[in-house]
Amino acid sequence: MPSLHRLFALAAALAAFTSIASAKVEREVVRSFPVLPGVHLKVSTAGGDIHVTTSTDSVVKVVAKEHIRAGSEADADELLKKLNLKIENDGNEVVATAEYENPMGFHFGSWPPVQVDFEVTVPADASANLKTSGGDVVVGNIGGTLKAHTSGGDVKLGSIGGEIDASTSGGNVVLEEGRSSVRLSTSGGNVSVDRISGSAVLKTSGGDIKIDLVGGTLDAETSGGDVKAGFVGALKGDCTLSTSGGEVKAIVGKDVGFHLDAATSGGEVEAQGVTITIDSGGIGRSNLAGNVNGGGPLLRMRSSGGNIKVVLR
Repeated sequence: MPSLHRLFALAAALAAFTSIASAKVEREVVRSFPVLPGVHLKVSTAGGDIHVTTSTDSVVKVVAKEHIRAGSEADADELLKKLNLKIENDGNEVVATAEYENPMGFHFGSWPPVQVDFEVTVPADASANLKTSGGDVVVGNIGGTLKAHTSGGDVKLGSIGGEIDASTSGGNVVLEEGRSSVRLSTSGGNVSVDRISGSAVLKTSGGDIKIDLVGGTLDAETSGGDVKAGFVGALKGDCTLSTSGGEVKAIVGKDVGFHLDAATSGGEVEAQGVTITIDSGGIGRSNLAGNVNGGGPLLRMRSSGGNIKVVLR
């Protein structure tokens, strides 16, 4: 049985380790590059956040914020020796990456010991490719294309002019406006969009999907929540709203023509005030199909565990 002295020594050592592990040293690295119109930004970091904002200058400014779990400046210097930090301009592409050397074996405590957040300012016409393994991705209003991925945080986007492909494995996805085609996905959160103008594919395995204003085609699917979409004007093409575990709701203009195909295994279809030529099913039943206001593009609505609602504006 361990002696009392050894137990006290072990407790003291553990307390000292915890104190060192919880201590942090903060450093900053700043770089700026003059760029031409249409600059492309590429950022990758292990465990940190990425924030991108815009300015009226023809300059890309990169701020790398290093959070070092160290008890002293000297310890921080030693840990930084294994951080591969690159911030450079290659043609009209600005690249910023932070990668910590990952030795083989077990790591006690959180890893890596240096986390790098990137805060970047770009011209408004920039495009970007952003990736982090454990933080949030936040992007303001940019005119170019955007690819964004995080393995453990939220994705929050402003008004994006180009194609969007954004995903997270463990958080929410929020988009203010997509002016071109949009692909958003999450494995464990909600998808929320204010407005989309082009084609959109939205998917989540564990949350709700909500789109306030749909101006293009839409494919929205969740395995564990509600789906709600408000359509602006006529449907631009076939659309699908589906869930395995919640309610599906579409808001459409009272004079809009489309073909409705709605079915649920655990509720009923509500479509009060809708002018429809019924092909099968009926209002208040588990399925309803037919032409609304003379027909048009397909609006397919499915639920395995809730009601389906068609609401007129």
